[in-house]
Amino acid sequence: MHTIWKGSISFGLVNIPVKLHAATEDKDVKLRQLHKECNTPINYKKICPVCDREVKNEEIVKAYEYAKNKFVILDEEDLETIKKENEEKAVEILEFVKLEEIDPIYFQRSYFLSPDTGGMKAYALLRQALKESGKIGVAKITIRSKEQLAVVRVYEDTLLMETIYYPDEVRSAKDVPNIPSKEKVVQKELETALMLIDQLTVKFDPEKYHDDYRTALLELIEKKKAGETVTAKEKEPAIPPDMTDLMSALEASLKKVKKKPSGRKRKTQEKKEA
Repeated sequence: MHTIWKGSISFGLVNIPVKLHAATEDKDVKLRQLHKECNTPINYKKICPVCDREVKNEEIVKAYEYAKNKFVILDEEDLETIKKENEEKAVEILEFVKLEEIDPIYFQRSYFLSPDTGGMKAYALLRQALKESGKIGVAKITIRSKEQLAVVRVYEDTLLMETIYYPDEVRSAKDVPNIPSKEKVVQKELETALMLIDQLTVKFDPEKYHDDYRTALLELIEKKKAGETVTAKEKEPAIPPDMTDLMSALEASLKKVKKKPSGRKRKTQEKKEA
């Protein structure tokens, strides 16, 4: 597994040499853009619209647009100074919290942490302490010139670091338009919705979920490579077109679920039998 960062984790006076590895990978199928006439990949050039010419990399500077078409130019020397001041190769655990106290909206990317030379014992100590306490560590780390807030927790038998957003990076739910505040819910519809949720409730098993679009796209690519004719399959609508009211949709959904009676239904049946 490729190492993307080397440094240390510290909590209190304990220091653990570690390596950082990407825990996830993007498996999107990358498509290129070609010139339709000759099937040649399209090139992209950096053009200055005022000078009307292509601009070389050495002619480009970085800037912050603080108002429309008003910029503050930032020199590479200035950026490098800030980078060096904040790029200490350490994950400093600031405090410990319970995982359930952090809403999933804050989570960004996941990284595996492995012990570097001389870090085995301290690594095992932190792992065991986190397991037995049921807590996770809240830490700070600088990756690629950006200071990140992160959490350190145990995943299977490995320490996992997950970068999380700062509070001011998460938009307020109050700004979302058209959210019903005191919409009256019909009791019968609520009971039917709860029954549907109960029927569809299972133990989470990530292995049974697959990217159907990616699979279909790869199959399409293979068929095109082999010169086969491709025809699209028609998909049945989730709800018949004539079902315009909510109750009908809920009842139709329940009929489609073929499953043994689960907790709520079994308890109801037991009460009736008693």
